[in-house]
Amino acid sequence: MTLRYLTPLTADEQLAHGLDAPQTLAIADRVRFAELDVQEHVNNKAYMGWFETLRIAYVDTICAPHFGGVRPRILLHSVHLRYVQEMLRDEDYIATARVAGFRQNSFTLDQQLWSGTLRARMTAVIVLGQPEGDDRFALPESLKAQFLTLDRAIDESA
Repeated sequence: MTLRYLTPLTADEQLAHGLDAPQTLAIADRVRFAELDVQEHVNNKAYMGWFETLRIAYVDTICAPHFGGVRPRILLHSVHLRYVQEMLRDEDYIATARVAGFRQNSFTLDQQLWSGTLRARMTAVIVLGQPEGDDRFALPESLKAQFLTLDRAIDESA
């Protein structure tokens, strides 16, 4: 099966390319020369860029329709990145994202990077802020319901 770049992959495409389970959003790309360090391994900052690109795509495609025209500020609270196996020049990869849990004003995004096997994993805590000021923005009920059904997320607000 041919790997389609920069386009959300179906569950079947994800499984055909080595993922252990389909994820809510998965997008493929290829390692570029500019992303390498002097040992021809992917530079650590490239992983952050890949995960950031996918995080923005997740918010734009999965979350934004629930905001009712008022887009909150998307605030990156914290990240934990674990490198499992190095990535090399010209390797294809699939970056995935799904919400693992949520509270009243925040959610935890579980992101993975696959190239045949799991290569890296990042957990990011995202906080929603009001468009103006420092107040928090509550997750819409419809978005919480979608996190529960689509992502199989855990409601941690209780």
